[in-house]
Amino acid sequence: MSVLVAPVVMLGMLWVVPTGLGLLGGPRPPGWDALRRAWPFLAAPGALALWLPRSGLSTALAAVYALATLALALQAPARLFLTRSLRPRETAVLTALVAPSVAGLALVAERAAYPLFGFDLELLALTVPHFHFAGFAAALVAGLACRASDGPAARFAALSVPAGTLLVLAGYFVDDWAELAGAVVLTAGMAAVAVLTLRERRDLAADPLTRALLAVSAVVLVATMALALSWALGEATGLPHPSLTWMAATHGLGNALGFAVCALLARRRLHLHLREARPAPRLPRPRAAQSAPRLPHPHHRRTEIPA
Repeated sequence: MSVLVAPVVMLGMLWVVPTGLGLLGGPRPPGWDALRRAWPFLAAPGALALWLPRSGLSTALAAVYALATLALALQAPARLFLTRSLRPRETAVLTALVAPSVAGLALVAERAAYPLFGFDLELLALTVPHFHFAGFAAALVAGLACRASDGPAARFAALSVPAGTLLVLAGYFVDDWAELAGAVVLTAGMAAVAVLTLRERRDLAADPLTRALLAVSAVVLVATMALALSWALGEATGLPHPSLTWMAATHGLGNALGFAVCALLARRRLHLHLREARPAPRLPRPRAAQSAPRLPHPHHRRTEIPA
């Protein structure tokens, strides 16, 4: 894997996924806490595999990470069973839980030098960061934005980001026009996420650093998705468009550092701020102790004086 892509993938494995999971609320299926605690140890072999030559060893290390992503994907039906909900917010969260498994499968195939489904190794290598950031991080942020605001724009973002991600994946198997359709839907959803992010900046962020992080994530998101749309349009129509290497250096790095990292850092700060600002539960005041009736002391009996 190239020296440009590998650090981005490591960032997704070791920081983006566990940080994003820490921001999720709602019911926790069995094994959720154990998987979260073990994630750095399960992701470390996959991160090491990125830097080794393609071989049986790097494939085995990648397989360890792929199994971790599969365990995370299995949390999605377990969560669905507990919530009994496919509301837009939950749809985005479920998509985020499943997306890393696509990256894990692509990583194993790429490390094994196996053209999975006929895709060349370069495309498989780029699929790994794509489903960590456009798959996991974008869907998660869309779901968190929907939790903060349940208006039409939030519901649109929470549905269109997962739909666009799945359409792009389907476009891999169909043709460039189907991939372009997915890019259009995903770009529209990301634009809605950018609008919601700026709204959160105005309404919820109190300190300058959180406001700056939200602003950067929104602006970078619009720029990187414009690049993605231009690339998909060029692939479908034959018009001039950036190369994959140039896209990795601009769209890929921008999405990873400018959008995902800044968005998750900002939302973690918002999460901590809201938790600290939440008033402590008021304990019921103890009832005043009722004094028991005082009995006369035997030595203090009243003496009857005869008349």
